[in-house]
Amino acid sequence: MKYQNPVLRGMYPDPSICRAEDRYYMVCSSFQFFPGVPLFESTDMINWNQIGCCITRPSQIALDGVRSSGGIFAPTIRYHQGRFYMVTTNDSFSENFYIYTDDIYGEWSDPITVEQDGIDPSLFFEGDKSYFISNGSDEKGVGSVQMCEIDISTGKKLTESKILWQGTGGRFLEAPHVYRFGDYYYLLEAEGGTEYGHMVNYARSKSIWGPYEAYPGNPVLTNRNLGGYPIQAAGHGDIVEDAKGNWWFAHLAFRQIDKWFTFHHLGREVCVVPMKWREDGWFELGINGTSPTEVELPDSISFAPQNFSYEKTFENLTRKNDWLFLRHPIMENYAFAEHSLKLKGTKVTLDDVGTPTFAAIRQTEFHEDIYCDIAPGKQQAGICFYMDELHHYEVVAEGGERPCVYLRQTIGVLSHENASVPFTGDCCRIHIVADNLQYHFYILDTDTGKETELGVAETRYLSSEVAGGFTGVVMGLFAIDADEKEAWAEFTNLKVSH
Repeated sequence: MKYQNPVLRGMYPDPSICRAEDRYYMVCSSFQFFPGVPLFESTDMINWNQIGCCITRPSQIALDGVRSSGGIFAPTIRYHQGRFYMVTTNDSFSENFYIYTDDIYGEWSDPITVEQDGIDPSLFFEGDKSYFISNGSDEKGVGSVQMCEIDISTGKKLTESKILWQGTGGRFLEAPHVYRFGDYYYLLEAEGGTEYGHMVNYARSKSIWGPYEAYPGNPVLTNRNLGGYPIQAAGHGDIVEDAKGNWWFAHLAFRQIDKWFTFHHLGREVCVVPMKWREDGWFELGINGTSPTEVELPDSISFAPQNFSYEKTFENLTRKNDWLFLRHPIMENYAFAEHSLKLKGTKVTLDDVGTPTFAAIRQTEFHEDIYCDIAPGKQQAGICFYMDELHHYEVVAEGGERPCVYLRQTIGVLSHENASVPFTGDCCRIHIVADNLQYHFYILDTDTGKETELGVAETRYLSSEVAGGFTGVVMGLFAIDADEKEAWAEFTNLKVSH
C-alpha cells in the first residue's frame, strides 16, 4: 500500500506522538494562536483526526503581548500509567511546563512548571522515575541536551540538570527525546535549523545518564541534499511502535512552492516514515534516509485510503477544532451560528500585537477556491491571509453611504491598497483563487456572474523565507471598528474547497 506525505497538512509543526493501547495521539506547536496545542488521534498512523486542543483556558497559557512565532514551542505528548502528559515551552516567558489529563477527550490540568532552561522539552518515564529533557547550552555556550529527574506530581527537580550529549556539530540542536529500546537508551534530536538544512541525529548508551555514542550513519534522516524536491526540512520528530510491532517516525517538513522557488508559506507540516531496526541495534529512518512524498509499505501494513479533498463551510467547521484566534480572544465579539459568523470589530488591527477580532482556519493546500459573502455594516470587514503582523493580505469591505471593497497588501514596513471597487446593497461576494505562486482576489456580481479583479498577490511574500518565524499562513475573517460603534459585520455562504 502507498500513502502520501505530508499526512497532516498546513501549519502543524513539531509533531510528537505516543501510543495508548491500539490508538495513537499527536500534538503540534501553536505559538501565539489560541486554543493551543492541537491534539490528534489515529488508528493507523496515516490518517489523523483532531479531537481537540490541550490548551483551552487562558489560565493555562500567558499570550498577552506575544508576537507571532512566540508562545508555545514544540510540545511532547507521553502516556504513562493511564495518564497523558503534554510538556511544552512558552518561549516568550522562558517557561517550561507540563499539563496532564486522565481523559484524552476532556480538559487538561493547569500548568506545572519545571525549573530547567532550554526549549523543546520532553518527558521520559521508567518505572516510578520521571525525567525531564530539554535542549540548552553548556558553560561555553555550546548547544546541548540536558536532563534532570523530577517529581512528576509537583515538577520539582530531584537532581541537578546534566548534559547528556552535544549532538554532531550542527547548529540549533533541538527536539531531544529519550527512549528505552531493549538494552539501550536512545537519544534522538534534530539539528541544522528548522529549514533547508534540517536533519535528525541520534546516539545511544546503556546508562540513561550516558556517555552516549553517536550513530555512525548520522544524519539518520534528512532531505537537505534533495534540491528542488517538494518536501524539504525533514527533521524534528518522534518515534512510536504500533500495536502490530511496526515502527514509525513522525516529523516536520514543509512543501516549497515550486521546484525553482525556495519559499514555503503553508507552514511546517507532518510527515510519517517507517523506521527499520538493524541487527547491530541501530535503526534507520525513512527511505534511504530521506522523507519522500510517496511511501510504499508492505501489504501486511494496512490503513484507510487518504482523502485530501474537502469543502469547508460554516456548517462543518467547529469552534473546538477548526477556528483559531490570535492570543486570547474577546469572545463577546464573536457570534457563531450554524450558517454564519458575526464579528464586532475593535480598534485593534491585524498590524497590532494584540487581540484583533479575527477568526481563522489554516491554509492547508496551495490550491484553494474560496467564496464568502460579507456584509460589513458600519465598519471594515473582510478576509485575510495572515502570516504575521507585518506580512498579510486582506480583502477589505467597507459599508456606509458608499460601500466598496479593495485589496490591501502589507509586506514588512510597506503597505499598499489597490483601487477600490464599489458594490451595491449591504453585502458583497468575494471570490479568491489560491495557487502555489499567487492569490487572485475578485468581487463577484451575483446577478450577472461577472467577476471584477481586485488584485493579485505573491505567496512568497508571506513565506517564512521573507517573513521569518515558524508559523504558516492562516485564512481568517476579521472586523475592525476604529470608532468602536458596537457595530457587527456578518459573513455567510463561506466555502473553502480543494
